[in-house]
Amino acid sequence: MPFQIPRSPYDTLDGLIYFPRMLDKIRLHAAGELAPEYHPLLGLGFDQYCLHFLHVEYSALCARVLAGGMDEELLEWCFQHGRRPSDEEIDIWNQFARKRGWRDASRDRIDFRLKESGLEHRAAEAVTMFDFIEIDEGRTPPDFSNWEPTLTQVPPPSQP
Repeated sequence: MPFQIPRSPYDTLDGLIYFPRMLDKIRLHAAGELAPEYHPLLGLGFDQYCLHFLHVEYSALCARVLAGGMDEELLEWCFQHGRRPSDEEIDIWNQFARKRGWRDASRDRIDFRLKESGLEHRAAEAVTMFDFIEIDEGRTPPDFSNWEPTLTQVPPPSQP
């Protein structure tokens, strides 16, 4: 049976980034269609961050996913059995997840993973961990370069 690649970490469900990918990984793993390199981190990393945000245990979500249901039903289950974050909290989560590795301590992890995967030549594209995942799984990360602030030269203060 061929292995399947989970959805992009950039995919959202009802405004929540990453959640659809986690559902894919749970389903694919249960069906024996998730490549072995994903197995050690199931329930960890972004899975863990997302579920801590929702106040849901990974094992409980797995059991619920395997019982069946549409993605929307599963997210609603998380809201009912964990917490329902506000739109503002979801925006904060999304920004954290989307930017992880950009100007923070996890940058070293991206560089390690690029080298481990033989993708060092794509380092300029892997600005965040999500970008690395996209590249590693054969997708092209979105171009967020327009989000970068424009740096302007500030003239030195005038001397009296």
